[in-house]
Amino acid sequence: MGVEGCTKCIKYLLFVFNFIFWLAGGIILGVALWLRHDSQTTNILYLQLGDKQAPNTFYVGIYILIAVGAVMMFVGFLGCYGAIQESQCLLGTFFTCLVILFACEVAAGIWGFVNKDQIAKDVKQFYDQALQQALMGESDANNAKAVVKTFHETLDCCGSDAITGAFTPLWKDDLCRKDSLKSLLENTNCHKKIDELFSGKLYLIGIAAVVVAVIMIFEMILSMVLCCGIRNSSVY
Repeated sequence: MGVEGCTKCIKYLLFVFNFIFWLAGGIILGVALWLRHDSQTTNILYLQLGDKQAPNTFYVGIYILIAVGAVMMFVGFLGCYGAIQESQCLLGTFFTCLVILFACEVAAGIWGFVNKDQIAKDVKQFYDQALQQALMGESDANNAKAVVKTFHETLDCCGSDAITGAFTPLWKDDLCRKDSLKSLLENTNCHKKIDELFSGKLYLIGIAAVVVAVIMIFEMILSMVLCCGIRNSSVY
């Protein structure tokens, strides 16, 4: 015997929320893949200075997002099917998966908040090291110049906060694009551009996480109410 009345409304409401959850998983998966293959971040984070690779913390977070998006799509499908079939077993499994996902999202959110400035800080240190080697003519100077030029061309910036009074060597060694003079005079240095690059993407990820968390809370409540309604309807 199927559920009736308010419980039936909850059944279809849960189906709608699960469909939205499934779509949200697809969107997160798509955004994560876009961030993974974005030309700006790819050009910078694939750089190598001698034996030192550019910081890859950002990519670790992206791979986690890809996994989360894929799992969300699976869990959303499980919830849709469980609601339509009125299966207590599927709904119970769905609820358990939601609790685990929610706990992981909270943990990831706390970690991200604590380390939100670390990614940009690591990239800026990598850039400063390359810039110093390029200006001082140290060993692997050609490699360092290539790294610096990639930063300047990708982010349309020139120079950094840490290295001042180096405008003449920058132009002498042709490390900056000629049309970057205006940016240099307006103090749009590479440190500022790096902050803008990663803060914008982290802000986008944060909004998506909050929306998904709200949907998950509603789904956990609805799945338990529906599960109880199915159990009670089977008694009568």
